[in-house]
Amino acid sequence: MKICIGQTNPQKGDIDKNIEIHKQLIQTAIERGADIIVFPELSLTGYEPDLAKELATTQSDERLDTFQNLSDNNKIIIGCGIPTKTGKDILISMIIFQPNKERMTYSKQYLFPSELGIFTMGNNPLVIHFDNENTIAPAICYELSNPEHSENAKRNNANIYIASVLNSVNGIEEDINKLSNIAKKHKMTVFMANFIGQSGGYECAGKSSIWNNSGELIEQLDNKTEGILLYNTKTKLTTKINCH
Repeated sequence: MKICIGQTNPQKGDIDKNIEIHKQLIQTAIERGADIIVFPELSLTGYEPDLAKELATTQSDERLDTFQNLSDNNKIIIGCGIPTKTGKDILISMIIFQPNKERMTYSKQYLFPSELGIFTMGNNPLVIHFDNENTIAPAICYELSNPEHSENAKRNNANIYIASVLNSVNGIEEDINKLSNIAKKHKMTVFMANFIGQSGGYECAGKSSIWNNSGELIEQLDNKTEGILLYNTKTKLTTKINCH
């Protein structure tokens, strides 16, 4: 299985422009044979809690059809971040597109304190069963700081843990250590997809990373370039591509 993470510079509140950025990186991943690509937290809007209510949508939003088409035509799973709404509730979500299947919405179950009062906690834990050897657990940012999240992933037989985050220059090293420990403790291959640039008042740290199931860092992007990281679970080889 070839697993890919995308590192982007989010355009504040501009879903259409962010879609175009995503499409470029997805196409690069497709050309390298990726089976899945996952982007940072709220990647289609940037991490902008103040704008979340007006930007919130649903998995059936027609603007997202382009991702379903890319998934169907290229047999790739795509995970993109966007605020979603259910009634009056706004959630921090990842829309997951799978080839010729109904879209799924995974919503953040453990909220950062500053998110309480703006967002509602999700209640739909899920894993993606790719094949007999690979089960993927998505995580959204602060969830990686809650042991219950990774423990639940392990109970559901996940061997791959993909954290979709906004991580600032002040918080990145702590979370790098946490993700390394998750990989080591649960014998999972762990990924982190982060932003560069500015979002939500934060200076984003980049450094999107991959750890093997011993907790060793095996590849990392820089702190200033959009790009992708690709990992082949059979050969254990990584590919790093800077896109700008």
